[in-house]
Amino acid sequence: MPADTAPPAVATTAFARELAAVRAEFTPTPEPEVAALGVTDAYASAAASEGRLPVRLYGRQVLVGPWPSADGAPGCATCLERRWQGVRSVQLREGLELGGGTRAAGAWPYGIPFAATAVAALLERPAAREPGPGPYPSVRLLDLDTLTVRTHPLVPDPECPSCARPVADSAEGAALVLRPAPKHRPGAFRVRPVEEYQLPEDAFANPHWGAVGPSVVFDVASTTTSATVGCFSTRSGDYLRETFWGGHADTYARSRRIGILEGLERYAGMRARGRAAGLVASLDSLGPGAVDPRETGLYDAAFYLANPRVTPFSPERPIPWVWGWSLRDSRPRPVPEVLAYYHAPGLEHRFVQESSNGCASGGSLEEAVYFGLMEVVERDAFLLAWYGQVPLREIDPATSARRSTRHMVDRLAMYGYRARFFDTRIGFPIPVVTACAERVDGSTGRMCFGAGAGLDPESALDSALCEIATDAVNLVGRTRRDEPRLRAMAADFDLVTGLHDHPILYGIPEMGRYADFLLRPKSPRPPLAVADLAWPDATGAVASADLGEDLLRAVDAVAAAGFDVVVVDQTLPEQRALGLHTVKVLVPGLLPIDFGWARQRARHMPRMRTTLGAAGLNPAPHPFP
Repeated sequence: MPADTAPPAVATTAFARELAAVRAEFTPTPEPEVAALGVTDAYASAAASEGRLPVRLYGRQVLVGPWPSADGAPGCATCLERRWQGVRSVQLREGLELGGGTRAAGAWPYGIPFAATAVAALLERPAAREPGPGPYPSVRLLDLDTLTVRTHPLVPDPECPSCARPVADSAEGAALVLRPAPKHRPGAFRVRPVEEYQLPEDAFANPHWGAVGPSVVFDVASTTTSATVGCFSTRSGDYLRETFWGGHADTYARSRRIGILEGLERYAGMRARGRAAGLVASLDSLGPGAVDPRETGLYDAAFYLANPRVTPFSPERPIPWVWGWSLRDSRPRPVPEVLAYYHAPGLEHRFVQESSNGCASGGSLEEAVYFGLMEVVERDAFLLAWYGQVPLREIDPATSARRSTRHMVDRLAMYGYRARFFDTRIGFPIPVVTACAERVDGSTGRMCFGAGAGLDPESALDSALCEIATDAVNLVGRTRRDEPRLRAMAADFDLVTGLHDHPILYGIPEMGRYADFLLRPKSPRPPLAVADLAWPDATGAVASADLGEDLLRAVDAVAAAGFDVVVVDQTLPEQRALGLHTVKVLVPGLLPIDFGWARQRARHMPRMRTTLGAAGLNPAPHPFP
């Protein structure tokens, strides 16, 4: 039998008897529960027995823990089994979760007396009973080939049927109380640096039971930033969806930490884990207090005709809702679940496919909401400019006060790219910057785009620059590897169907003409300095020393233009244990970003007409990454 497969049931029973016999010679401890992994679908299993120490077998590995908690804190055998299964190969998960079944291929080669002795000794170690570092319990992994022992924290599963403590979703529970949030230093927009987060990284990224994936990969091919990338998979019916996350900073250590935080943000935003949504109603029955999906955007009629499996929204049809909080009106508002969580279960209710737009995490509630709102404003402005073909005013990056910004622009020039930046303030005074890395010779790897928003223009420009700096250096190779498919897309935009299609399509040289309105305007104006984008407050300051005050100023600006800011708290229990928060920010009426040419809600929303010039709608898909 291959060493990476589960032992058959008979071998598991025999090993449990052997372990019991050996343990009789040791000090009595809680009776262990021995079982094999990779035999049944952990996501469909019943709750595990309580009060027993889990011992799980898989190939040459024995997993011991987590030790039963005296206070009943979350983190149990079922959590371990579900997390373990979540980082298995696609082939194993397909077999377990779609009913392919498993069978024994032979005798378990590790079921020898010495293995039982080693496990018994591990069970009796006093250190095994101690809590792990941080808020999570520990699990030990014994390798029976090498007799090495590894320890990783186990992040409790917020959907665990055995120990999870879901909270009811309610109008009362949706209330958000904004408190003072002093920044950790002038010029920052966080209450503390990410290095100070008590983040046990190996709890979230390890190959055995990592909560957001088996590993973090260092992108050593990136020569502009120390980029990292990771991935986790979530099942939706027959489909196992991969969700990627990553970090882009100056060091791999910082990028790894940022990436894991983004992975947690993605995990929290996909569906309401740890929160029991109970409101099912029609929009008509809820009345004007509910967020109307017609304001956030629907697909055109042609999409629903071509995709009969997608049921159009109807105000008379009952759908699931979650509760959000209006920062403008200080009251709860029901939000369609498919708008608050972009991978909510129940395909019959998914009349649109929402994205992670407006989802953000932070070390405080105020921080998370601030960054979520900035993202919504940024994407709205980008789409208004792109589809409206607005000739934006260019920004001279040489005027940046940040040496790191000027150096990154020079580094991109070494790779044949000119970094260009544009003032994208449309409708709000909040600084928004669109960035484009344009290949000087106009050849393969033609251009890539990014954007950033924030009260500090330098930070907004830096965010946009970070996106193009990471993508540009790999764009030539990516375009060449996928050139036949991309050229087909350039000839038929209906072939643009996924998120990654949009940015890489603009690696094809002939796609450059669709950005001429921006890069080669008919009547160019003198460039702006970075500081010209500043929106000073009543005292003349660009930003406050308190992030909460910055947030309220931005909310007031959005409300003054006639829009509400609705926040859905997506925070997971495992994030709350670390002092972290994740939210989804919705501003009904602003343009939503979609991926796939047939799904572009923005193109036919009323707001699109506010910037549409004589040239009409841009006929090409947006290039946003």
